[in-house]
Amino acid sequence: MTEVKAYAAKASDANLEPHKIERRDITADDVKIEIEYCGVCHSDIHQVRNDWKNSKYPVVPGHEIIGRVTAVGDNVKGFNEGDLVGVGCMVDSCQECDSCKEDLEQYCENGATMTYNSPDKHLGGHTFGGYSEQIVVDKEFVLKVPENIDTKAVAPLLCAGITTWSPLRHWNVKKGDKVGVIGLGGLGHMGVKFAHALGAKVVMISRSPSKAEDAKRLGADEVLISTDEDEMEKHQGSFDFLLNTIPVGHDVNPYVGLLKRDATMVLVGAIEPVDPVHGGALILGRKRIAGSVIGGIKETQEMLDFCGENNIVSDVEMIDMQNINDAYKRVVDSDVKYRFVINMKSLKEN
Repeated sequence: MTEVKAYAAKASDANLEPHKIERRDITADDVKIEIEYCGVCHSDIHQVRNDWKNSKYPVVPGHEIIGRVTAVGDNVKGFNEGDLVGVGCMVDSCQECDSCKEDLEQYCENGATMTYNSPDKHLGGHTFGGYSEQIVVDKEFVLKVPENIDTKAVAPLLCAGITTWSPLRHWNVKKGDKVGVIGLGGLGHMGVKFAHALGAKVVMISRSPSKAEDAKRLGADEVLISTDEDEMEKHQGSFDFLLNTIPVGHDVNPYVGLLKRDATMVLVGAIEPVDPVHGGALILGRKRIAGSVIGGIKETQEMLDFCGENNIVSDVEMIDMQNINDAYKRVVDSDVKYRFVINMKSLKEN
């Protein structure tokens, strides 16, 4: 085992602080990675603060990891020392259930091993994430990162990116479709970029008129203010697809009215109860409300390749590891456009 520097929270009411963790020696199937950048996801904050009542302490967050390969096991093919790689929300799964066999490891029927706060089958205890110097990961969960795009801004693609890419692809969003992206935050800004790159007519749907200019810069063709009843009425029954990125429970009924017959709204943000849905609004148009979470490894690699071909990255603000607690406060206050990324060189200087 190797002891490495990390940042951890030791209780739900504690700040993140310097901490030492152990990384396993590489097995024949492992890839060892020196972490260069790690994105900051709102999920990190939920886990640190035990908002979902399943946190295991100390929590070392981070599941948007970019780094360079420093060693590979004997059975590893396709990865070599020096390669630019990524690790997202998962580091293992059973590889045997129907979901895993269909490249949908995020829905592993035996439970995927998440990058942090999951049982660690190698060392015991629980897994530690990317707020650390190094990580050792099974070769099946390591991703190739295109070298031609801004490396630091790739990190959020491994969560915010794939969370929005997966439903756009699964529901076959294509050129000419009218797509609404509800909410302009870390997820929403990637939804706008991807839908635009896929050739859709993109409408940013927001409560905030102040976001209109930024939405258009990101690729939106139009902005719809959801509190404007007249404008909402004009768009009734006109959307082929809605990507709902609102991160908290809310009233989905006004958005259902925007869908065409047989169209779908997919929730990717709210994992808590939403307000009651009026059945008639669904029944009378054969409409659907669905959900989606991240993506499998194959799909995530396809997304990264697409980003390399189309020069798509996240809009990021860089921080040092030592400023993580201030960054958490700003995320909660929605004071970032649109994702924080930690320069992990700063951890080595700690």
